[in-house]
Amino acid sequence: MLRATLVTEMLDITPGLWIWRTPHPDWTPESDFIGPVTSACVTVGNEVIVLDPLAPGPHADAVWSRLDANPPTAAIVLKPDHVRDVDLFVRRYGAVGYGPSRFYPTDVPRSRLIPVEPDDLLPGGLRALYDGRGKDETPIWVARHRALVFADALTAPHSELHVWDCAALRDRALPALRALLELPFEHVIVSHGDPVHDRGAYERALTAAPWRG
Repeated sequence: MLRATLVTEMLDITPGLWIWRTPHPDWTPESDFIGPVTSACVTVGNEVIVLDPLAPGPHADAVWSRLDANPPTAAIVLKPDHVRDVDLFVRRYGAVGYGPSRFYPTDVPRSRLIPVEPDDLLPGGLRALYDGRGKDETPIWVARHRALVFADALTAPHSELHVWDCAALRDRALPALRALLELPFEHVIVSHGDPVHDRGAYERALTAAPWRG
């Protein structure tokens, strides 16, 4: 099992956009997510931005070396329960932290994060988006690399991309996610399950049965 061996995987999506996947320390067989979780790193000009960063394992030398060679200048939390290791990245690299204005009482970052709201422009020209789920999640549009990066609005537990079910699915989430089709994206990155998908997979997810965990 990937978690048991503490494997961290690394994958290049396109020049200037790569991901790493590592086991989540709180995962159990009862968790509603499957397997390792994904963190993304985006380079645009002089800005290096990590999204929902979870620290690679202590023996993931290749990932740490790559981060150290091109240190992150910003670290962005996409969702209140994705605090993960933003404090470590702020402390280790002097990155500026960004994230939701509200967090769960049991998981609050120690670093002062700049609040992020939908439509905010972020370092590197990244833009926070609205996903309609009512959970303070802001997916990220990376125009330079034609990519959408999601926390939990979509998931791919068995390779196929699905919208994650929620109370606001029909009224707000699906309309908001359909509106994102106006963006010229080619890549879709999700935190849980198979991490990288194309535009066609996203379009199919909008009409497929939602993932209910």
